[in-house]
Amino acid sequence: MSQTPASTTSPACTDVSRNKRVLACVLCHQRKIRCERKFPCSNCARSGVQCVPSTDNPRPRRRRFPERALLDRLRKYENLLHQNNVEFEPLHKDSSATRELLIGAGACNSDDDLSDVTGANNSPVPADSRSAMLHTATAKDFWHAMDNVFRDSEAHDATAENQKREAAVIEAWDMLYKNSDQLLLGSRKTAIDLSTLQPQPAHIFRLWQIYLDNVNPLLKVTHTPTLQSRVIQAMSDVTKIDASLEALMFGIYCMSILSLPESECQSIFGFSKDHLLARYQFACQQALLNHGYLRSNNLDSLTALYLYLVSFSLSTDPRSLSSMLGIAVRIARRMGIHSEAANTKFSILDSELRRRLWWSLVLFDTRVTEKADHKSAELSPTWDCKLPSNIYDSDLWPEMKDAPREETKSTEAVFAVVRYEIANFMRHAPFYLDFSNPALKSIARNTATSEGSTVLALERTIEDKYLKFCDPENPLHFMTMWKTRAQLAQLKLLEHYSSCFSSPATITESQSDALIGYAFQMLQSDTKLTASPLTKGYHWMLRLYFPLPAYLHIFQDLRRRPFSNLASQAWEIVSESHQARFEAEGSRETPYNPLYKFFVSIVLQAWEARSVVLEQRGEPFSVPGIVADIKRRTANLSLDGHLSNTSESENSTGLVMNNLDMSLQMEFDTHGFFYGMNWPDFRGEASEDAHANLSAQSSLRRGETGQTWGERNWYMQGSNS
Repeated sequence: MSQTPASTTSPACTDVSRNKRVLACVLCHQRKIRCERKFPCSNCARSGVQCVPSTDNPRPRRRRFPERALLDRLRKYENLLHQNNVEFEPLHKDSSATRELLIGAGACNSDDDLSDVTGANNSPVPADSRSAMLHTATAKDFWHAMDNVFRDSEAHDATAENQKREAAVIEAWDMLYKNSDQLLLGSRKTAIDLSTLQPQPAHIFRLWQIYLDNVNPLLKVTHTPTLQSRVIQAMSDVTKIDASLEALMFGIYCMSILSLPESECQSIFGFSKDHLLARYQFACQQALLNHGYLRSNNLDSLTALYLYLVSFSLSTDPRSLSSMLGIAVRIARRMGIHSEAANTKFSILDSELRRRLWWSLVLFDTRVTEKADHKSAELSPTWDCKLPSNIYDSDLWPEMKDAPREETKSTEAVFAVVRYEIANFMRHAPFYLDFSNPALKSIARNTATSEGSTVLALERTIEDKYLKFCDPENPLHFMTMWKTRAQLAQLKLLEHYSSCFSSPATITESQSDALIGYAFQMLQSDTKLTASPLTKGYHWMLRLYFPLPAYLHIFQDLRRRPFSNLASQAWEIVSESHQARFEAEGSRETPYNPLYKFFVSIVLQAWEARSVVLEQRGEPFSVPGIVADIKRRTANLSLDGHLSNTSESENSTGLVMNNLDMSLQMEFDTHGFFYGMNWPDFRGEASEDAHANLSAQSSLRRGETGQTWGERNWYMQGSNS
């Protein structure tokens, strides 16, 4: 092969040849013959073809994803190194691995949270910063810190000693405090054979089916395939049921009875609704005490406690219920179900159930604390539990190793998943934190959009991701569609209230019309839900979320603008909503209830602002349906001055948000959670007389007049449905 003279090669070419690999020409490469790598080469010259140099196209490096188990193990070891203050360089420095580690360690929940992990314009965070994030994502352990002070050798196994220490302390507690579980559910003189309180096998199966139809689609805190097999097995011998499962079964019975109307309780089980609820709530209490629920880390036990508390939601002072929910939330936090780092240590199925229970518990706690006018709700950006997946229960099973792929359409979990999606937005939204805990706004994820209203962006996301796949003929889909739209409309109101509070200014007529339009959406959605036969089994949930914010906004607008363009429409909408609510509840409410009197005063004041002017003008007018119905109900009753007239409460409605808790004192005896367990001895389902004293003792039962207006929520914020 001839050599190129040195005189013909410039220094620049020498540098290029030294730095760049010269490849064979295309023809030689195809023929697989030797090429002298001169252009044109001798082979191409002899063939009389153009000599085309080959280009260097490196193969793209295949991206390999480690197995999940390997990532989990790596995360565990790196966390141990962090906890023991051992400096090291993380193995994974790329963004994808960092995302896996951050999600697992709890620094972020999903890909949507990577804006907090990456810099501006998605610029990667330096490796040292990412390592610091991983370090701070997991809380420090006190005992690990103590061991670091007294460590005497590198071989010292702090983790093993910590586990032994923890086990020894727990064993000591169990030996010292054998009878501490009656702290909240009372004490009892003798143990009760709970098998005598179990329904007949046919009724057990019927209650289970009612739970699957009316309760499970809305709460989704249990896994139907695995739990159903356990329930069927327990039915074969009710005397040998595990304590945690027994408590869960009684909790399911409580919720099934709660979801039924009085007539169906009588026709199916032969007893009144109050009788059956008292029976199964008492049994659930005893089962929880048998299991030691305050000390337990069992998920079934916590689920049973949750269902037990929800079954009291329509008949209990929310202040008492809020206190008990605080205990449930503390148990949940001790179990770690609020932490994604803890949840990922369990199986795929258990991790999903833990997430479902945490989110459901948080939403119920938030609703109850709102009713109690308390600002310590758990719906905040201080925890990192991921959102439950939009999947079918059949997609989960105990032995699975890989998480199922999330559905892109509506599933049996759609109602719960949409609630969680909205709640996840709310806990980071500055306008919501303004009303709950403004100090947390600094750590909340940024929800701002270029469009101004963050709720509008959320609304489009929910519509495109979930609601457009819903079938309005499907009861669960129908419930999801209209409950979600009512919830989003209320968030728009709340967002505006927050902005007005921050920078008060007189709003224009068009703005007033837009705001009352949101209130219209809330009431119209609620009317569709309460009036539809599709939601018959879901009325227990609807009763928890009376749309009071919409009523208050509309009535205050009607007092201020009694003859606006939307005034006539407003009276029609509130009348339809009022009628649907009363018909759905059987029209058993009593006008003597202070909550009803408060509501009546607001309605009559708004109507008087319009009717007085019409009478002065001499114009004919018709009385709205809601006003006529109120007057009919109170016509023959002496309200003893408790029903405020317009002159007496002129200032009350202007401050209704501030004084609402003072106006709504309920007359429930609220010691039922702490009541001593000296219950009557009743066995079987046929001893209804024996339950008379039980129902009288239970301070969490309804009043003598049946269901009252006090069982509804009359509070400002109800957006966490």
